[in-house]
Amino acid sequence: MPVVSVTHDGGDRFSIAIRGHVVHVDQPESDGGDDTAPSPTELFVASLASCVAFYARGYLKRHDLPEKGLAVTGQAQLGAKPSRVVSLTVTLTLPEGVPEEKRQALLAVASHCTVHNTLTHTPEVLVQLAD
Repeated sequence: MPVVSVTHDGGDRFSIAIRGHVVHVDQPESDGGDDTAPSPTELFVASLASCVAFYARGYLKRHDLPEKGLAVTGQAQLGAKPSRVVSLTVTLTLPEGVPEEKRQALLAVASHCTVHNTLTHTPEVLVQLAD
């Protein structure tokens, strides 16, 4: 995996550099930010939803099923003490023409995307200061 680099842009705004791409984060105005970009927590939910979508699309392609119309939504519930995401709901809308007998297998594949696997098999996380 490439190194992800985050730099401060002022206020609650940050730029995230990933393999030549730049993604921005900010906080909503209600949380003191300028609402110029999604929040880090929103990107976290987006990461899961887009990973599920990627795996679902791969299943559809492998089985020569329609892909147009595939959509995935993600929603989080937040908790406090400590501040965290306490639940995530990801909902897939399948394209027309996906047979009933393929839906459970597709759901099983999508439910085992890399991000979902990481959440269900907690990784070691180390936060440290640079030398």
